[in-house]
Amino acid sequence: MMKVAFRTDASLQIGTGHVMRCLTLADALAARGADCQFICGAHEGNLIEFIRSKGYVAHALPIPHEASVASTAPGPAASTLDLAHAHWLGATQAQDAEACAPILAAHRPDWLIVDHYALDARWERALAPHYCKLMVIDDLADRPHACDLLLDQTFGREAADYRPHVPADCRLLCGSQYALLRPEFAALRPYSLQRRAQPALRELLITMGGVDKDNATGQVLQALRTCPLPADCRITVVMGATAPWLEEVRTQAQGMPWPTRVLVGVSDMAQLMADSDIAIGAAGATSWERCCLGMPTIMLVLADNQRKVAQGLEQWGAAKLINLGQSATRQLRELLLPVIDDPAQLLNMSDCAASVVDGSGVNAVMRQMEVHDE
Repeated sequence: MMKVAFRTDASLQIGTGHVMRCLTLADALAARGADCQFICGAHEGNLIEFIRSKGYVAHALPIPHEASVASTAPGPAASTLDLAHAHWLGATQAQDAEACAPILAAHRPDWLIVDHYALDARWERALAPHYCKLMVIDDLADRPHACDLLLDQTFGREAADYRPHVPADCRLLCGSQYALLRPEFAALRPYSLQRRAQPALRELLITMGGVDKDNATGQVLQALRTCPLPADCRITVVMGATAPWLEEVRTQAQGMPWPTRVLVGVSDMAQLMADSDIAIGAAGATSWERCCLGMPTIMLVLADNQRKVAQGLEQWGAAKLINLGQSATRQLRELLLPVIDDPAQLLNMSDCAASVVDGSGVNAVMRQMEVHDE
């Protein structure tokens, strides 16, 4: 039996995307008989209990006192401070490695899979005695890794972006063809693409990620109030259970000019997307889910690491970008009016989106893991 350990986090600051894509890979590996465990920091907004509800062992790492993390003493205790996302860890890399070591020593995984912007080669080498192979999931190409396999599912990402950061024998899986999507997205792809052959704008989906700490959802709803959506349009808002603005959005939805429902912690996201005509959403991991289903998207960049994804999809014709702020209403009107007047424009966006991801990325990644095990 293959043993796999995942080191990843969710929080109000980090969001939920890293954990969710790791869960997608864990589900696929478990279906093939692998023993998967998770190691996660106990940040506010973590998904540790959610992971456990899926049947996995999830080890919770305590978050050290802030003063100890802020130490600038030389040596490994301060090794995480120079990374752009160091504050996401809630500890130094040395502290985190020390906490993870006994867990990994007990599990002895064949593969350690790390999906965390605040960890680099120093953490990876410190824990090398406790795993056989290392896979890193990244989107940034901004720090060194000591890994056997690296996955970056960003559309347009090239292996050359990572070559300076990884060992010469590291296998690089770069591009949206490796996007980690749950199997229901590939399963619903034919249905979704078929219903878009006769485009209309009746079902609008708003999804800003599992946390949406700055209430982009509420700002979008406010901007939509004066947009000339069709009278028979319906709006569906999807939010995570830990979203801090959830109750405010629920109240706001009740006063919208069109029927507006707010769904929390949905288990049928693929079906919701397939049944929607257009999305207004963040440029995070759900970008690949929308593309797999050929879903036209008006996209917002809510974090710097989303910018490359958003720009690539806009250039390809799969999405259109807007910025939040005082001009959000004007921007939404300018983007929605053409597709309201001529819904056939949705079909072109749909075709472009569908060409980005086909839903087979998980199987492609697992094949590469098997190659390394031979």
